[in-house]
Amino acid sequence: MSTKTSVSKADYYEVLGVTRDVNEQELKSAYRKQALRYHPDRNPGDHAAEERFKQASEAYQVLSDADKRAAYDRYGHAGLGGPGMGNPFSGSVDIGDIFGDLFGEMFSMGGSGQRGGARQHRGDDLRFDLAIDFEDAFFGTETEVKIRRLEVCGTCKGRGSASGRGPAVCAQCQGRGQLRYQQGFFSVARTCGACGGSGQVIGDPCTSCRGETRATKEISLHVKVPPGVEDGTRIRYAGEGDAGRAGGPKGDLYIVLTVRPHDFFERHGYDLQCVIPISFPQAALGAEFEIPGIDGPVNIKIPEGTQNGRDVRVRGRGMPYLNEKGHGDLIVKVVVQIPRKLNRAQRELVAKLSESLTVDNKPTSPGLIEKMKDLFS
Repeated sequence: MSTKTSVSKADYYEVLGVTRDVNEQELKSAYRKQALRYHPDRNPGDHAAEERFKQASEAYQVLSDADKRAAYDRYGHAGLGGPGMGNPFSGSVDIGDIFGDLFGEMFSMGGSGQRGGARQHRGDDLRFDLAIDFEDAFFGTETEVKIRRLEVCGTCKGRGSASGRGPAVCAQCQGRGQLRYQQGFFSVARTCGACGGSGQVIGDPCTSCRGETRATKEISLHVKVPPGVEDGTRIRYAGEGDAGRAGGPKGDLYIVLTVRPHDFFERHGYDLQCVIPISFPQAALGAEFEIPGIDGPVNIKIPEGTQNGRDVRVRGRGMPYLNEKGHGDLIVKVVVQIPRKLNRAQRELVAKLSESLTVDNKPTSPGLIEKMKDLFS
């Protein structure tokens, strides 16, 4: 008498380690962990790991399909063999969606590979550092710069071949750009080393570009710097970068500015700052005088009784706003200069001035001695 042994399949939810109310994102995350852990590439020769990987993939394929999951929840494994259901693992799992681009290129659930052909690639962006004077940042300027960039090869017109026929289909991968290796019911795709994944090779490369379809060339470019730029400003010239591969679009060129410092003015945002010395009489009595500005003379008015280090603001005489109307301000810091040496006559005059000062026009803040007394009392 013979006895039949029935082998029951593992519960799909248990295989993935999730509960029956698992949502789509949690299901995907659980499968990703299982697949990364047990994939044959990570466990070469481990048949148990390969089997776990197959189980996890089968479980995810069923539970990620709303109709199949509903049938499985109601009838179990038996519900997957009913009319209209077919093989529960007849579809394909979107590995690229689960693992991202990197694993999407490595793993494939059968099906045809993406056929190559020359793949267009956008050209690289370029950077050119341009140093300008402070006055150029104030007024703006125009200049010519010379840059070296990759242009479409003039000899082969971008075809890459000396004969002009262009590339041929790669014999190694038959134009797919990938080589596939079977591992169980999975196939692992590798980038073809003969064509670099393009699916095409050039048998008679151009002598000028050596089959690269592009060659380095020096060009002159007219650059316009608007008023108000500052150190580190980037000016973008679309389509002035390297030419793309296989007819791809050009990259961009970025002109990065370095502004040389000024001998007299410093920039703070859109304001300009400078320091000017004045005499004690000018600070005490007030004064008006003229200083040279970048865009012309600037009249400065020093109020009577100006203290050392005071800022005098002149509206609208700072840097121009970039791409807008108006200017910042000019801020003049005054430094009261005290004579180091006085002759006899000058000393007598200062002494008389000191004696003549009344309480009303003496400094209201305590002197050094008073401050020290307050500090140590």
